[in-house]
Amino acid sequence: MELNKQETIKQDYQYCENIIKQHSKSFYYAFSRLPKAKAQAIFAIYAFCRRADDDVDLAETTQEQLAAVDALEKELALFESGKPIDHPAWRALADVFERYDMDIQPFYYQLTGQKMDVQFSMPETMSGLEKYCFYVAGSVGLMLLPVLASETNKDLTQTAIDLGVAMQLTNILRDVGEDFQNIGRVYLPVSELEKENYSVRELGKKEVTDKFIRIWERLAQRAEELYDKVQPDYRYFDEDSRLPVELSANVYKGLLNAVRKNKYDCFTKRNYVSKMEMQRIYQAIK
Repeated sequence: MELNKQETIKQDYQYCENIIKQHSKSFYYAFSRLPKAKAQAIFAIYAFCRRADDDVDLAETTQEQLAAVDALEKELALFESGKPIDHPAWRALADVFERYDMDIQPFYYQLTGQKMDVQFSMPETMSGLEKYCFYVAGSVGLMLLPVLASETNKDLTQTAIDLGVAMQLTNILRDVGEDFQNIGRVYLPVSELEKENYSVRELGKKEVTDKFIRIWERLAQRAEELYDKVQPDYRYFDEDSRLPVELSANVYKGLLNAVRKNKYDCFTKRNYVSKMEMQRIYQAIK
């Protein structure tokens, strides 16, 4: 019986690993370097976040999207009460909660972020944008923290949030054109556009203008400020987790330079960090 249980959980974690392999090569590149038990925990957490994203993306109307988030929230409540749904992702996550001092609240924060996406409105200010980033990505930092900093006495809560926000700002800056063209969303704050007398209509022309570059750079500099702020705290993560945390942060930070190298073209080019560049970053911090 015990053998069957071990085999099942092994398959459950493999299910989660396949999801991260498919959807986030940079994240997988960094965290597959963790010891196996920790890597599996990260994959299970990622699978939850991916499920939240996919449920929203597959629904066709706002009503259906909100219903999908509500359904996942009910599943999370069942999980919290010790009655998880019989599904590989939930079984794997239950195992993670048994092995680490996990907090359920960040998982609810993530679903709040999903609802903010469904009922999207363009952020008015940078602080409004960062609030959104906290719910969709700072929450992920908080989910991962008990796994990556299980042995520290230092409170790394703000570090995890700041790193998540920096990464989400980076995502936004990489995907400006794609988000607008594919789903009609502009995450650049209204206040930043107004400073440059730059309109959403101009954004739709897909032209890299001086105005656009100045707006883009202000957000990029904020992301870089957060990356720099958290750097001294890497040493407080578990010894076996420091390199993957720093590697993931630096690969994400590298996306900003990838956009710059492409002359800020977020409209017609897919900006990414190449495998060769990932390897260079890895060697630099190893």
